[in-house]
Amino acid sequence: MGFVLRMLVSALGLWLASLWVDGIQIHGEGTLLLAAFLLGIVNAVVRPVVILLTLPITVLTLGLFLWVVNAAMLGLVAAMLSDFRIAGPGSAVLGALIVGVTSGFASWYIGPRGRYAVLVVRREGD
Repeated sequence: MGFVLRMLVSALGLWLASLWVDGIQIHGEGTLLLAAFLLGIVNAVVRPVVILLTLPITVLTLGLFLWVVNAAMLGLVAAMLSDFRIAGPGSAVLGALIVGVTSGFASWYIGPRGRYAVLVVRREGD
């Protein structure tokens, strides 16, 4: 259930990216959901290897190179699907930023097991 919820959040981020970034086009809801699924797989399998290989560059740029890595992962997914197009590297970076912010915002509310999480803090004496 957690994977499905995170996939839907990624689909929301991809949809927003296609609306807000002129260079990103996704045709059809099926393509959107498949792109979100593939992005989850690529981020779980390929991205850690790429991050490890580019670790020196990432350290030199104080982590900013991770934006390029995220854009490359988005570009890899777009290369797999004929109805998902990214015009260039600038569009890919902006799209990856939108998907990342959307996923980051959603992770505040989704726990590690994929469930809606609420943190309740009680002070002593209340």
